Amino acid sequence: MINVTVWNEYRHEKTDQKVQEMYPEGIHGQLKSFLDEEFTVRTATLDEPEHGLTEEVLNDTDVLVWWGHIAHNEVSDEVVNRVHERVLQGMGLIVLHSGHMSKIFIKLMGTTCDLKWREADETCRIWNINPSHPITDGIGEYIELEKEEMYGEHFDIPAPDELIFINWYQGGEVFRGGCTYKRGNGKIFYFQPGHETYPSYYNLKVQRVIKNAVKWATPTDSTYPTYGHHQPLEILENWEG
Repeated sequence: MINVTVWNEYRHEKTDQKVQEMYPEGIHGQLKSFLDEEFTVRTATLDEPEHGLTEEVLNDTDVLVWWGHIAHNEVSDEVVNRVHERVLQGMGLIVLHSGHMSKIFIKLMGTTCDLKWREADETCRIWNINPSHPITDGIGEYIELEKEEMYGEHFDIPAPDELIFINWYQGGEVFRGGCTYKRGNGKIFYFQPGHETYPSYYNLKVQRVIKNAVKWATPTDSTYPTYGHHQPLEILENWEG
């Protein structure tokens, strides 16, 4: 069974009535509710000791799902470095919505990861431009969301290894809304939907994408490489190592 940890800063839900009404069990609770259908899922939140991401938890995590927004700077560098190391070792990472500005995503991308944004209750059409990719299995040509926060280009990220979705917004902007990367042995997927006052995580196609992404990002059995000083595989006459 694939072990998934859903991380959420869990701040909006405690202070904003609209968010409380939309996600009464927290965004992490809603994500867990549909991921539970196929995976073994635990949750972790910002205000837990070590943000709930202890070495023990991360070592038992195949894929980490990350949602954050207003408290990125409160995530300790120690935990960020711990997650970064696990991704390089092979743990999958799914970064959702405003997690694009999280410390861990910026560290893995090496850019500002900034973008244009607008909250205007506008339609978002998420076009599937990679229909043979496993992340888009069962999605069809597009996902239509009645309301979603606009994220617009330029999105300051490295060129994706694979571009999966392009989003169109009612106001005219487009956005690279689904991107994959590999870092070390780990696989990363960024997926745009998920503004805290909109019901995007109740949409069955959005749920399907996240489930597909978890399966895609699950570590393989490949061995993490060794680095540094290396003994020869064959006999070398002048070797004194």
